[in-house]
Amino acid sequence: MNTMTQPTYRLGVDIGGTFTDIVMIGETGEVFSKKLLSTPRDYSEAIENGCRELMAEIGVSAAQIREFVHATTVATNTIIERKGARVALVTTEGFRDVLEIARFRTPKLYDIDYRKPDPLVPRDRRFEVGERIGADGAVVTPLDEGGFEALAQAIEASQAESVAITLINAHVNAEHEQRIARFLRQRLPELVVTASSDLVPQIGEYERTSTTVVNAYLRPIVTRYVESLQRRLEAIGIGAPLMIMQSSGGIAPGHLVKDQPITIIESGPAAGVLGGARLASHLGLGDLLVFDMGGTTAKATLADNGTYSVSPETEVGGEPVLGTRMIRGAGYPVQVPTIDIAEVGAGGGSLASVDSAGGIRVGPRSAGSEPGPVAYGRGGTQPTVTDANLMLGYLNPQALVGGDLELDHEGTRRAFERLASELSVAETEAAYGVHLIANATMLRALRGVSSEKGRDPSQFTLMAIGGNGPVHACSLAESAAVERIVIPPVAGLYSALGMLFADVEHQLLHAFYRRRDETGAAELQAAIDELLSRGAALLSRQGFAADKQELRIEIDIKYAGQTSPLTVPLASACIDAAALAKLDDDFHALHAETFGYASPNEPLQFVAVKAVCHGIPEHPRMPERCRRGNERSLGASVRRAYFGDAGWHDTPVITRTELAEGPRQGPLIVEEYDTTCVIRPGWVASLDSWNCLHATRRQEAAQ
Repeated sequence: MNTMTQPTYRLGVDIGGTFTDIVMIGETGEVFSKKLLSTPRDYSEAIENGCRELMAEIGVSAAQIREFVHATTVATNTIIERKGARVALVTTEGFRDVLEIARFRTPKLYDIDYRKPDPLVPRDRRFEVGERIGADGAVVTPLDEGGFEALAQAIEASQAESVAITLINAHVNAEHEQRIARFLRQRLPELVVTASSDLVPQIGEYERTSTTVVNAYLRPIVTRYVESLQRRLEAIGIGAPLMIMQSSGGIAPGHLVKDQPITIIESGPAAGVLGGARLASHLGLGDLLVFDMGGTTAKATLADNGTYSVSPETEVGGEPVLGTRMIRGAGYPVQVPTIDIAEVGAGGGSLASVDSAGGIRVGPRSAGSEPGPVAYGRGGTQPTVTDANLMLGYLNPQALVGGDLELDHEGTRRAFERLASELSVAETEAAYGVHLIANATMLRALRGVSSEKGRDPSQFTLMAIGGNGPVHACSLAESAAVERIVIPPVAGLYSALGMLFADVEHQLLHAFYRRRDETGAAELQAAIDELLSRGAALLSRQGFAADKQELRIEIDIKYAGQTSPLTVPLASACIDAAALAKLDDDFHALHAETFGYASPNEPLQFVAVKAVCHGIPEHPRMPERCRRGNERSLGASVRRAYFGDAGWHDTPVITRTELAEGPRQGPLIVEEYDTTCVIRPGWVASLDSWNCLHATRRQEAAQ
């Protein structure tokens, strides 16, 4: 058959700390999936193997793949494991220790032994140059170009493979920074050079330096990874361009991501949130708490009627923290738009142990994929949350992922026998304790995006995704007083599916540090026009015609003397006196909504102009209906499962398609290839037209 007449498919791949998830979706919404253990030594190996196996399984040729979208943890893991490039920093004379001084922030307020993370660039690889740009952009001290050769020799002697350049006030005048960058690229062509004025031209000396250093630290590793993945795709025969999920919720070409890897630090969690928000809009689900529990961490975010919050800054490299709102100082600040996600160190692979007080401790250490939980039979000996769920009867005792991953039930039982002996309790109590403590940790993430922001979690629908999310959804919902749960199709691989709903997106920034009362409409318009021109050019190069481009302008504003700005969207990109007045009103209203007050008589300060540039796709990114194309059942019909105060129950085990026959009351286990949905007693499960599983708590059970 001519390949032009064959159906086409889109491929989404998400790499997690434990599993690599692969989803293929057809033109009619038919979904095929593959879940396999990640390969930490070379993550692209699992991608190639999984794609080959899935394509062979369903009889799809590489020529039929028209899109390949990828989310990866390679950037995050590189920082957490401190395995990035050897970086040198070039900065203005007198500013060598900016990374060391940092900010007075601590995530552990009363811990007198707390130490800030060590700088990614040690002091002997931080080099000063004679120059000074004033806050107004004027040259205070000319650039000492006579010292360039000595600088190059010092960097060469340091054996750095990447260099970050951050000069004081380069956000208002980049001339000196760009001259140094041009010299180093010519003099040391093998060196990877990142200038802050190319990356984040905005105020905040420490944050700008940290962002540039993190980017330089990641660039060689991410570049090698993207190029390796591209070669593997070519070996398979997939000619579709490699697109990578960004932390902001959009996708971008791999060749652009290589230069700005800071944009993909939270690409995996962002994909799940984006998919949840798009589904909420498509089905009218209202306000959602998106809960994503994988093998290593659990994440939560809030989606207001299909929209999610994006933070202008995030922190990387520290322990998982509750988002970006209140706790700072755990890692390295990065000034890049990131979906506001609360994260905790609790996942299926979180290790259970006995603490010094004789109680159960769960996480944040994880068994990962090597060796993994005891049940995986790969050498693990310490029980995990997954092992606890197996002991409680929630998981199939023979195998997971459609039979591809056989489980060592006896080894798991012995591990819990040891844990129970240390605790002096029964094995079932030990396993249920691990399950509940993991829930308590994850509840912190849910509250971090709801009640800590003044929102009542009981007024939201909980969307549970990730391999372990649907296992814990009902018990977690009961703790949060949530009455309704929705579990989308292929929930265990929903991040891989969700990224296929994302649009091409570019976020651009122009420093614009001006007093509002000293700035005219023409000056602001010029800054806006420059960004619009850059955004249009980027989208045009990716094949989006002018009528397929959506460019939105946002302004960062604060009260003069205030520390942090708020981002105010512009209704129109055309600025006049009326538009400026409306901008003032919108800022005061947003400030009152965010902080509870406004000060209309205080002078305003512009900080930056931003452009969010979307490519409008030719075809809808989300199908009208989604259904699994390669659903497999492991054949069980009844399994004994433990539900705390309700005790042990002989629990029916069914597939999702069986719910189409009508609602079913819990207890119930819906077993799927990629996850297991545990419906507790007191809940009713049903299926909607998009193949989403809905679980509603019966009123008498809620009371």
